[in-house]
Amino acid sequence: MMKYLRLYLLILLVLTAFGYADAQQKVKHLTLDEVIGIAKRQSPDALTAMHRFRSSYWQYRNYKAEFMPRLSLDGTLPSLSRSIEKITTPQGDFFYERNLANYSAGLSLTKNIGLTGGQIFLNSDLQRIDIFSDSTVTSYLSSPLNIGIRQPLFGYNSYRWARKIEPMRYNEAERKYIEDVEQVSISAVNYFFSLLDAQIRLKIQQFNLANNDTLYHIARGRFNIGTIAENELLQIELSLLNARAAVESASLDVEMKMFSLKSFLRLPDDESLQLVLPVSPKSPVIDAQLAVSEGRENRADAVGFERRLITAESQVNQARAETRFNANLYAVYGLTQSASDLVSVYKNPQDQQRLMLGIQVPILDWGLRRGKIKLAESDRELVRTSVQQEMVDFDQQIFLKVMQFNMQRGQLEIAAKSDTVAVKRYEVTKQRYLIGKIGIIDLNLAQTEKDNAQQGYISALATYWRSYYELRKLTLYDFEASRRIPFNFSDIPDVE
Repeated sequence: MMKYLRLYLLILLVLTAFGYADAQQKVKHLTLDEVIGIAKRQSPDALTAMHRFRSSYWQYRNYKAEFMPRLSLDGTLPSLSRSIEKITTPQGDFFYERNLANYSAGLSLTKNIGLTGGQIFLNSDLQRIDIFSDSTVTSYLSSPLNIGIRQPLFGYNSYRWARKIEPMRYNEAERKYIEDVEQVSISAVNYFFSLLDAQIRLKIQQFNLANNDTLYHIARGRFNIGTIAENELLQIELSLLNARAAVESASLDVEMKMFSLKSFLRLPDDESLQLVLPVSPKSPVIDAQLAVSEGRENRADAVGFERRLITAESQVNQARAETRFNANLYAVYGLTQSASDLVSVYKNPQDQQRLMLGIQVPILDWGLRRGKIKLAESDRELVRTSVQQEMVDFDQQIFLKVMQFNMQRGQLEIAAKSDTVAVKRYEVTKQRYLIGKIGIIDLNLAQTEKDNAQQGYISALATYWRSYYELRKLTLYDFEASRRIPFNFSDIPDVE
Protein backbone atom coordinates (compact mmCIF):
# COMPACT_ATOMS: atom_id res chain seq x y z
CA MET A 1 0.00 0.00 0.00
CA MET A 2 2.85 2.40 0.85
CA LYS A 3 4.44 1.59 -2.51
CA TYR A 4 1.34 2.74 -4.41
CA LEU A 5 1.05 5.83 -2.20
CA ARG A 6 4.63 6.88 -2.96
CA LEU A 7 4.03 6.34 -6.67
CA TYR A 8 0.88 8.48 -6.49
CA LEU A 9 2.74 11.29 -4.71
CA LEU A 10 5.55 11.16 -7.28
CA ILE A 11 3.08 11.41 -10.17
CA LEU A 12 1.29 14.29 -8.42
CA LEU A 13 4.60 16.12 -7.91
CA VAL A 14 5.57 15.73 -11.59
CA LEU A 15 2.15 16.95 -12.79
CA THR A 16 2.37 19.94 -10.45
CA ALA A 17 5.82 20.79 -11.76
CA PHE A 18 4.63 20.65 -15.37
CA GLY A 19 1.63 22.77 -14.51
CA TYR A 20 3.86 25.38 -12.89
CA ALA A 21 6.16 25.44 -15.93
CA ASP A 22 3.19 25.99 -18.24
CA ALA A 23 1.90 28.77 -16.02
CA GLN A 24 5.30 30.48 -16.22
CA GLN A 25 5.02 30.70 -20.04
CA LYS A 26 2.61 33.48 -20.87
CA VAL A 27 0.17 32.93 -23.71
CA LYS A 28 -0.19 35.90 -26.07
CA HIS A 29 -3.15 35.97 -28.45
CA LEU A 30 -2.45 37.80 -31.70
CA THR A 31 -4.63 38.75 -34.64
CA LEU A 32 -3.37 39.22 -38.18
CA ASP A 33 -3.55 43.02 -37.88
CA GLU A 34 -1.55 42.93 -34.64
CA VAL A 35 1.15 40.75 -36.19
CA ILE A 36 1.44 43.12 -39.15
CA GLY A 37 1.58 46.14 -36.81
CA ILE A 38 4.37 44.60 -34.70
CA ALA A 39 6.28 43.61 -37.85
CA LYS A 40 6.14 47.16 -39.20
CA ARG A 41 7.49 48.54 -35.93
CA GLN A 42 10.30 46.18 -34.96
CA SER A 43 10.95 43.38 -37.43
CA PRO A 44 14.47 43.20 -38.93
CA ASP A 45 13.02 43.80 -42.41
CA ALA A 46 11.29 46.98 -41.25
CA LEU A 47 14.47 48.27 -39.60
CA THR A 48 16.46 47.49 -42.74
CA ALA A 49 13.96 49.43 -44.86
CA MET A 50 14.16 52.37 -42.45
CA HIS A 51 17.97 52.53 -42.53
CA ARG A 52 17.98 52.19 -46.33
CA PHE A 53 15.65 55.18 -46.62
CA ARG A 54 17.70 57.21 -44.14
CA SER A 55 20.74 56.65 -46.34
CA SER A 56 18.83 57.98 -49.36
CA TYR A 57 17.52 60.90 -47.30
CA TRP A 58 20.97 62.07 -46.26
CA GLN A 59 22.26 61.57 -49.77
CA TYR A 60 19.55 63.99 -50.93
CA ARG A 61 20.41 66.43 -48.15
CA ASN A 62 24.03 66.36 -49.25
CA TYR A 63 22.96 67.13 -52.81
CA LYS A 64 20.97 70.17 -51.65
CA ALA A 65 23.91 71.33 -49.52
CA GLU A 66 26.05 71.46 -52.68
CA PHE A 67 24.06 74.54 -53.78
CA MET A 68 24.26 76.37 -50.46
CA PRO A 69 27.00 78.94 -49.72
CA ARG A 70 29.97 77.42 -47.90
CA LEU A 71 32.18 79.37 -45.53
CA SER A 72 35.62 78.05 -44.65
CA LEU A 73 38.67 79.20 -42.72
CA ASP A 74 42.19 78.19 -43.72
CA GLY A 75 45.32 78.91 -41.75
CA THR A 76 49.01 78.15 -41.40
CA LEU A 77 50.28 78.76 -37.88
CA PRO A 78 53.21 78.72 -38.65
CA SER A 79 55.36 77.30 -41.47
CA LEU A 80 59.02 77.37 -40.44
CA SER A 81 61.82 77.07 -43.00
CA ARG A 82 65.60 76.98 -42.47
CA SER A 83 67.69 76.12 -45.53
CA ILE A 84 70.64 77.05 -47.73
CA GLU A 85 69.62 78.24 -51.16
CA LYS A 86 71.35 79.41 -54.33
CA ILE A 87 70.87 82.87 -55.85
CA THR A 88 72.20 84.16 -59.16
CA THR A 89 73.56 87.71 -59.54
CA PRO A 90 75.60 89.48 -62.26
CA GLN A 91 78.67 88.73 -60.20
CA GLY A 92 77.86 84.98 -60.16
CA ASP A 93 76.06 82.35 -58.10
CA PHE A 94 76.03 82.52 -54.35
CA PHE A 95 74.69 80.38 -51.55
CA TYR A 96 73.06 81.94 -48.56
CA GLU A 97 71.31 80.77 -45.45
CA ARG A 98 67.54 81.35 -45.40
CA ASN A 99 65.65 81.26 -42.11
CA LEU A 100 62.03 82.39 -42.00
CA ALA A 101 58.55 81.78 -40.59
CA ASN A 102 55.39 82.12 -42.66
CA TYR A 103 51.90 82.68 -41.15
CA SER A 104 48.67 82.90 -43.11
CA ALA A 105 44.92 82.98 -42.49
CA GLY A 106 42.09 83.16 -45.00
CA LEU A 107 38.31 83.26 -44.95
CA SER A 108 36.45 82.20 -48.09
CA LEU A 109 32.79 82.05 -49.12
CA THR A 110 31.90 79.95 -52.18
CA LYS A 111 28.68 79.02 -53.95
CA ASN A 112 28.03 76.68 -56.86
CA ILE A 113 25.89 78.02 -59.70
CA GLY A 114 23.50 75.31 -60.81
CA LEU A 115 22.36 77.16 -63.94
CA THR A 116 25.82 77.55 -65.49
CA GLY A 117 27.86 74.89 -63.69
CA GLY A 118 30.35 77.45 -62.41
CA GLN A 119 31.31 78.81 -59.00
CA ILE A 120 31.50 82.29 -57.52
CA PHE A 121 33.65 83.09 -54.50
CA LEU A 122 34.60 85.79 -52.03
CA ASN A 123 37.73 85.58 -49.91
CA SER A 124 39.91 87.60 -47.64
CA ASP A 125 43.38 86.60 -46.44
CA LEU A 126 46.36 87.87 -44.53
CA GLN A 127 49.99 86.70 -44.67
CA ARG A 128 52.95 87.45 -42.46
CA ILE A 129 56.61 86.61 -43.07
CA ASP A 130 59.35 86.81 -40.42
CA ILE A 131 62.89 86.65 -41.83
CA PHE A 132 65.45 85.78 -39.17
CA SER A 133 69.01 87.14 -39.66
CA ASP A 134 71.05 89.56 -37.59
CA SER A 135 67.77 91.34 -36.98
CA THR A 136 64.26 90.08 -37.55
CA VAL A 137 62.44 91.58 -40.55
CA THR A 138 58.64 91.30 -40.57
CA SER A 139 56.32 92.08 -43.47
CA TYR A 140 52.60 91.65 -44.08
CA LEU A 141 50.53 91.06 -47.20
CA SER A 142 46.77 91.50 -47.09
CA SER A 143 43.94 90.90 -49.53
CA PRO A 144 40.95 92.45 -47.74
CA LEU A 145 38.50 91.41 -50.43
CA ASN A 146 38.61 89.29 -53.56
CA ILE A 147 35.60 88.41 -55.68
CA GLY A 148 35.82 86.00 -58.57
CA ILE A 149 34.27 83.33 -60.72
CA ARG A 150 35.30 79.96 -62.12
CA GLN A 151 33.22 79.02 -65.13
CA PRO A 152 33.48 76.25 -67.73
CA LEU A 153 32.06 77.74 -70.94
CA PHE A 154 31.16 74.70 -73.03
CA GLY A 155 31.63 71.78 -70.65
CA TYR A 156 29.25 69.28 -69.13
CA ASN A 157 27.08 70.93 -66.48
CA SER A 158 26.65 68.21 -63.84
CA TYR A 159 24.71 70.58 -61.56
CA ARG A 160 21.96 71.13 -64.15
CA TRP A 161 21.42 67.41 -64.61
CA ALA A 162 21.62 66.78 -60.87
CA ARG A 163 18.74 69.23 -60.37
CA LYS A 164 16.61 66.93 -62.53
CA ILE A 165 17.84 63.55 -61.32
CA GLU A 166 18.39 63.90 -57.56
CA PRO A 167 14.83 65.01 -56.61
CA MET A 168 13.51 62.09 -58.65
CA ARG A 169 15.93 59.74 -56.92
CA TYR A 170 14.70 60.95 -53.52
CA ASN A 171 11.05 60.64 -54.58
CA GLU A 172 11.85 57.12 -55.73
CA ALA A 173 13.42 56.36 -52.33
CA GLU A 174 10.25 57.51 -50.51
CA ARG A 175 8.09 55.22 -52.63
CA LYS A 176 10.57 52.37 -52.31
CA TYR A 177 10.34 52.69 -48.52
CA ILE A 178 6.55 52.36 -48.65
CA GLU A 179 6.97 49.30 -50.90
CA ASP A 180 9.44 47.81 -48.41
CA VAL A 181 6.93 48.34 -45.59
CA GLU A 182 4.26 46.59 -47.66
CA GLN A 183 6.73 43.76 -48.24
CA VAL A 184 7.06 43.52 -44.45
CA SER A 185 3.28 43.08 -44.33
CA ILE A 186 3.52 40.29 -46.92
CA SER A 187 6.22 38.55 -44.89
CA ALA A 188 4.13 38.96 -41.74
CA VAL A 189 1.14 37.37 -43.51
CA ASN A 190 3.32 34.44 -44.57
CA TYR A 191 4.69 33.88 -41.06
CA PHE A 192 1.23 34.32 -39.51
CA PHE A 193 -0.52 31.78 -41.70
CA SER A 194 2.41 29.39 -41.53
CA LEU A 195 2.02 29.20 -37.74
CA LEU A 196 -1.78 29.36 -37.89
CA ASP A 197 -1.85 26.44 -40.32
CA ALA A 198 0.45 24.46 -37.99
CA GLN A 199 -1.76 25.23 -34.98
CA ILE A 200 -4.91 24.25 -36.90
CA ARG A 201 -3.23 21.02 -38.00
CA LEU A 202 -2.32 20.29 -34.39
CA LYS A 203 -5.92 20.81 -33.29
CA ILE A 204 -7.10 18.58 -36.12
CA GLN A 205 -4.67 15.84 -35.14
CA GLN A 206 -5.62 16.15 -31.46
CA PHE A 207 -9.30 15.90 -32.41
CA ASN A 208 -8.58 12.90 -34.60
CA LEU A 209 -6.57 11.27 -31.81
CA ALA A 210 -9.46 11.65 -29.37
CA ASN A 211 -11.89 10.24 -31.94
CA ASN A 212 -9.62 7.34 -32.82
CA ASP A 213 -9.12 6.54 -29.15
CA THR A 214 -12.89 6.45 -28.61
CA LEU A 215 -13.43 4.36 -31.73
CA TYR A 216 -10.70 1.94 -30.66
CA HIS A 217 -12.34 1.29 -27.30
CA ILE A 218 -15.71 0.81 -29.01
CA ALA A 219 -14.14 -1.53 -31.57
CA ARG A 220 -12.51 -3.63 -28.86
CA GLY A 221 -15.89 -4.08 -27.24
CA ARG A 222 -17.42 -5.11 -30.55
CA PHE A 223 -14.55 -7.49 -31.25
CA ASN A 224 -14.98 -9.12 -27.85
CA ILE A 225 -18.63 -9.85 -28.62
CA GLY A 226 -17.79 -10.95 -32.16
CA THR A 227 -19.58 -8.24 -34.18
CA ILE A 228 -16.42 -7.11 -36.07
CA ALA A 229 -13.44 -9.01 -37.45
CA GLU A 230 -9.92 -8.76 -36.06
CA ASN A 231 -8.77 -7.09 -39.29
CA GLU A 232 -11.07 -4.11 -38.63
CA LEU A 233 -9.87 -3.89 -35.04
CA LEU A 234 -6.25 -3.85 -36.23
CA GLN A 235 -7.10 -1.17 -38.80
CA ILE A 236 -8.58 1.06 -36.08
CA GLU A 237 -5.60 0.41 -33.81
CA LEU A 238 -3.25 1.39 -36.66
CA SER A 239 -5.24 4.61 -37.16
CA LEU A 240 -4.87 5.32 -33.43
CA LEU A 241 -1.09 4.85 -33.59
CA ASN A 242 -0.83 7.04 -36.68
CA ALA A 243 -2.91 9.71 -34.92
CA ARG A 244 -0.51 9.72 -31.96
CA ALA A 245 2.49 10.07 -34.28
CA ALA A 246 0.69 12.86 -36.18
CA VAL A 247 0.06 14.79 -32.94
CA GLU A 248 3.74 14.61 -31.99
CA SER A 249 4.82 15.71 -35.48
CA ALA A 250 2.27 18.56 -35.50
CA SER A 251 3.41 19.71 -32.04
CA LEU A 252 7.03 19.93 -33.23
CA ASP A 253 5.93 21.80 -36.35
CA VAL A 254 4.04 24.32 -34.21
CA GLU A 255 7.14 24.96 -32.09
CA MET A 256 9.31 25.50 -35.16
CA LYS A 257 6.82 27.86 -36.83
CA MET A 258 6.30 29.74 -33.57
CA PHE A 259 10.04 30.22 -33.18
CA SER A 260 10.23 31.62 -36.74
CA LEU A 261 7.39 34.08 -36.12
CA LYS A 262 8.77 35.24 -32.76
CA SER A 263 12.19 35.70 -34.33
CA PHE A 264 10.68 37.77 -37.15
CA LEU A 265 8.69 39.91 -34.70
CA ARG A 266 11.54 40.01 -32.14
CA LEU A 267 9.25 38.84 -29.34
CA PRO A 268 10.43 37.37 -26.00
CA ASP A 269 11.05 33.63 -25.85
CA ASP A 270 8.98 33.22 -22.70
CA GLU A 271 5.75 34.00 -24.58
CA SER A 272 3.64 31.35 -26.27
CA LEU A 273 1.69 32.66 -29.24
CA GLN A 274 -1.89 31.68 -29.96
CA LEU A 275 -3.08 33.10 -33.27
CA VAL A 276 -6.65 34.17 -33.87
CA LEU A 277 -8.26 32.97 -37.08
CA PRO A 278 -9.00 36.05 -39.25
CA VAL A 279 -12.58 36.70 -40.21
CA SER A 280 -13.58 36.49 -43.83
CA PRO A 281 -12.44 39.76 -45.49
CA LYS A 282 -14.87 42.31 -46.81
CA SER A 283 -12.59 44.09 -49.27
CA PRO A 284 -14.34 45.40 -52.38
CA VAL A 285 -13.86 43.95 -55.85
CA ILE A 286 -10.87 45.80 -57.31
CA ASP A 287 -11.10 47.52 -60.69
CA ALA A 288 -8.11 46.52 -62.85
CA GLN A 289 -7.89 49.88 -64.62
CA LEU A 290 -7.86 51.72 -61.30
CA ALA A 291 -5.08 49.48 -60.01
CA VAL A 292 -2.96 49.95 -63.16
CA SER A 293 -3.50 53.72 -63.08
CA GLU A 294 -2.54 53.99 -59.40
CA GLY A 295 0.48 51.76 -59.97
CA ARG A 296 1.74 54.02 -62.75
CA GLU A 297 1.20 57.05 -60.56
CA ASN A 298 2.55 55.78 -57.23
CA ARG A 299 5.14 53.05 -57.66
CA ALA A 300 8.87 53.68 -57.26
CA ASP A 301 9.45 51.99 -60.62
CA ALA A 302 7.24 54.59 -62.30
CA VAL A 303 9.64 57.34 -61.15
CA GLY A 304 12.61 55.08 -61.79
CA PHE A 305 11.66 54.66 -65.46
CA GLU A 306 11.80 58.41 -66.06
CA ARG A 307 14.95 58.84 -63.96
CA ARG A 308 16.79 56.17 -65.93
CA LEU A 309 15.87 57.84 -69.23
CA ILE A 310 17.09 61.25 -68.02
CA THR A 311 20.30 59.70 -66.64
CA ALA A 312 20.99 58.07 -70.01
CA GLU A 313 20.35 61.40 -71.76
CA SER A 314 22.77 63.15 -69.38
CA GLN A 315 25.48 60.61 -70.22
CA VAL A 316 25.05 61.37 -73.92
CA ASN A 317 25.31 65.09 -73.15
CA GLN A 318 28.45 64.47 -71.09
CA ALA A 319 30.07 62.43 -73.87
CA ARG A 320 29.40 65.21 -76.39
CA ALA A 321 30.61 67.98 -74.07
CA GLU A 322 33.85 66.23 -73.14
CA THR A 323 34.85 65.52 -76.73
CA ARG A 324 34.48 68.97 -78.32
CA PHE A 325 36.03 72.43 -78.03
CA ASN A 326 36.13 73.46 -74.39
CA ALA A 327 37.07 76.60 -72.50
CA ASN A 328 37.40 77.58 -68.84
CA LEU A 329 37.15 81.12 -67.54
CA TYR A 330 38.76 82.31 -64.32
CA ALA A 331 38.35 85.94 -63.30
CA VAL A 332 39.04 87.70 -60.01
CA TYR A 333 39.05 91.29 -58.81
CA GLY A 334 40.30 92.35 -55.43
CA LEU A 335 42.32 94.62 -53.20
CA THR A 336 45.81 94.12 -51.82
CA GLN A 337 48.46 95.87 -49.77
CA SER A 338 51.79 95.11 -48.14
CA ALA A 339 53.45 96.77 -45.15
CA SER A 340 55.84 96.13 -42.33
CA ASP A 341 53.19 96.38 -39.63
CA LEU A 342 49.68 95.03 -39.17
CA VAL A 343 47.94 98.42 -39.01
CA SER A 344 49.41 99.81 -42.23
CA VAL A 345 48.71 96.70 -44.27
CA TYR A 346 45.02 97.64 -44.47
CA LYS A 347 45.59 101.32 -45.43
CA ASN A 348 45.12 102.51 -49.01
CA PRO A 349 44.81 99.05 -50.58
CA GLN A 350 45.59 98.74 -54.29
CA ASP A 351 43.32 96.97 -56.71
CA GLN A 352 44.35 93.78 -58.48
CA GLN A 353 42.79 91.88 -61.37
CA ARG A 354 43.34 88.50 -62.85
CA LEU A 355 41.77 86.97 -65.94
CA MET A 356 42.54 83.61 -67.41
CA LEU A 357 40.87 81.85 -70.33
CA GLY A 358 42.02 78.33 -71.03
CA ILE A 359 40.95 76.43 -74.11
CA GLN A 360 41.16 72.84 -75.21
CA VAL A 361 40.77 72.02 -78.90
CA PRO A 362 40.82 68.36 -79.94
CA ILE A 363 42.61 67.96 -83.28
CA LEU A 364 43.38 64.29 -83.84
CA ASP A 365 42.03 61.46 -81.68
CA TRP A 366 41.60 58.61 -84.18
CA GLY A 367 37.83 58.47 -83.73
CA LEU A 368 37.88 58.38 -79.91
CA ARG A 369 35.38 61.25 -79.54
CA ARG A 370 32.97 59.81 -82.06
CA GLY A 371 33.23 56.39 -80.42
CA LYS A 372 32.40 57.76 -76.96
CA ILE A 373 29.35 59.58 -78.29
CA LYS A 374 28.10 56.53 -80.18
CA LEU A 375 28.62 54.36 -77.12
CA ALA A 376 26.60 56.75 -74.94
CA GLU A 377 23.85 56.96 -77.57
CA SER A 378 23.73 53.16 -77.83
CA ASP A 379 23.43 52.87 -74.04
CA ARG A 380 20.61 55.43 -74.11
CA GLU A 381 18.66 53.44 -76.70
CA LEU A 382 19.25 50.26 -74.72
CA VAL A 383 17.83 51.91 -71.60
CA ARG A 384 14.87 53.28 -73.56
CA THR A 385 14.03 49.84 -74.99
CA SER A 386 14.40 48.20 -71.59
CA VAL A 387 12.18 50.80 -69.92
CA GLN A 388 9.47 50.42 -72.56
CA GLN A 389 9.37 46.65 -72.07
CA GLU A 390 9.41 46.97 -68.27
CA MET A 391 6.48 49.37 -68.43
CA VAL A 392 4.46 46.81 -70.40
CA ASP A 393 5.42 44.06 -67.94
CA PHE A 394 4.63 46.43 -65.07
CA ASP A 395 1.05 46.98 -66.24
CA GLN A 396 0.55 43.30 -67.01
CA GLN A 397 1.81 42.25 -63.59
CA ILE A 398 -0.71 44.51 -61.85
CA PHE A 399 -3.55 43.42 -64.15
CA LEU A 400 -2.90 39.71 -63.54
CA LYS A 401 -2.61 40.25 -59.79
CA VAL A 402 -6.01 42.00 -59.77
CA MET A 403 -7.55 39.11 -61.69
CA GLN A 404 -6.04 36.63 -59.24
CA PHE A 405 -7.25 38.61 -56.26
CA ASN A 406 -10.81 38.97 -57.50
CA MET A 407 -10.93 35.27 -58.38
CA GLN A 408 -9.60 34.40 -54.93
CA ARG A 409 -12.70 35.90 -53.32
CA GLY A 410 -14.81 33.22 -54.99
CA GLN A 411 -12.25 30.52 -54.15
CA LEU A 412 -12.38 31.55 -50.50
CA GLU A 413 -16.17 31.29 -50.40
CA ILE A 414 -16.01 27.82 -51.98
CA ALA A 415 -13.33 26.72 -49.50
CA ALA A 416 -15.43 27.94 -46.55
CA LYS A 417 -18.51 26.11 -47.81
CA SER A 418 -16.46 22.94 -48.46
CA ASP A 419 -15.14 23.08 -44.90
CA THR A 420 -18.66 23.29 -43.47
CA VAL A 421 -19.95 20.46 -45.67
CA ALA A 422 -16.94 18.21 -44.92
CA VAL A 423 -17.34 18.64 -41.14
CA LYS A 424 -21.06 17.86 -41.34
CA ARG A 425 -20.41 14.83 -43.57
CA TYR A 426 -17.83 13.49 -41.12
CA GLU A 427 -20.25 13.76 -38.21
CA VAL A 428 -22.94 11.94 -40.18
CA THR A 429 -20.48 9.25 -41.28
CA LYS A 430 -19.23 8.82 -37.73
CA GLN A 431 -22.75 8.28 -36.40
CA ARG A 432 -23.48 5.77 -39.14
CA TYR A 433 -20.29 3.91 -38.27
CA LEU A 434 -21.23 3.82 -34.58
CA ILE A 435 -24.54 2.15 -35.40
CA GLY A 436 -22.81 -0.30 -37.74
CA LYS A 437 -24.18 0.98 -41.06
CA ILE A 438 -20.75 1.53 -42.72
CA GLY A 439 -17.20 0.28 -42.31
CA ILE A 440 -13.98 1.90 -41.07
CA ILE A 441 -12.75 2.69 -44.59
CA ASP A 442 -15.66 5.06 -45.24
CA LEU A 443 -15.08 6.72 -41.88
CA ASN A 444 -11.36 7.22 -42.59
CA LEU A 445 -12.19 8.69 -45.99
CA ALA A 446 -14.65 11.16 -44.45
CA GLN A 447 -12.05 12.14 -41.84
CA THR A 448 -9.41 12.73 -44.51
CA GLU A 449 -11.80 14.89 -46.53
CA LYS A 450 -12.69 16.88 -43.40
CA ASP A 451 -9.05 17.52 -42.62
CA ASN A 452 -8.23 18.50 -46.20
CA ALA A 453 -11.24 20.84 -46.40
CA GLN A 454 -10.27 22.66 -43.20
CA GLN A 455 -6.67 23.02 -44.28
CA GLY A 456 -7.86 24.08 -47.74
CA TYR A 457 -9.85 26.92 -46.19
CA ILE A 458 -6.80 28.13 -44.25
CA SER A 459 -4.72 27.94 -47.44
CA ALA A 460 -7.34 29.92 -49.39
CA LEU A 461 -7.51 32.53 -46.62
CA ALA A 462 -3.70 32.87 -46.62
CA THR A 463 -3.62 33.23 -50.41
CA TYR A 464 -6.30 35.91 -50.26
CA TRP A 465 -4.49 38.07 -47.71
CA ARG A 466 -1.15 37.53 -49.39
CA SER A 467 -2.62 38.62 -52.75
CA TYR A 468 -4.21 41.67 -51.14
CA TYR A 469 -0.95 42.95 -49.65
CA GLU A 470 0.97 42.10 -52.83
CA LEU A 471 -1.52 44.25 -54.72
CA ARG A 472 -1.03 47.07 -52.20
CA LYS A 473 2.72 46.84 -52.76
CA LEU A 474 2.35 46.89 -56.55
CA THR A 475 0.10 49.98 -56.53
CA LEU A 476 0.89 51.73 -53.21
CA TYR A 477 -2.87 52.19 -52.95
CA ASP A 478 -5.18 51.39 -50.05
CA PHE A 479 -8.26 49.91 -51.72
CA GLU A 480 -10.29 49.80 -48.51
CA ALA A 481 -9.71 53.50 -47.73
CA SER A 482 -9.69 54.47 -51.44
CA ARG A 483 -6.53 56.54 -51.15
CA ARG A 484 -2.82 56.39 -51.79
CA ILE A 485 -0.76 54.84 -48.99
CA PRO A 486 0.87 57.86 -47.29
CA PHE A 487 4.53 58.34 -46.47
CA ASN A 488 4.95 59.19 -42.79
CA PHE A 489 8.15 60.94 -41.70
CA SER A 490 7.34 60.33 -38.03
CA ASP A 491 8.01 56.62 -38.55
CA ILE A 492 11.68 57.31 -39.26
CA PRO A 493 14.04 58.73 -36.63
CA ASP A 494 16.99 61.02 -37.40
CA VAL A 495 15.39 62.73 -40.39
CA GLU A 496 14.25 66.34 -40.45
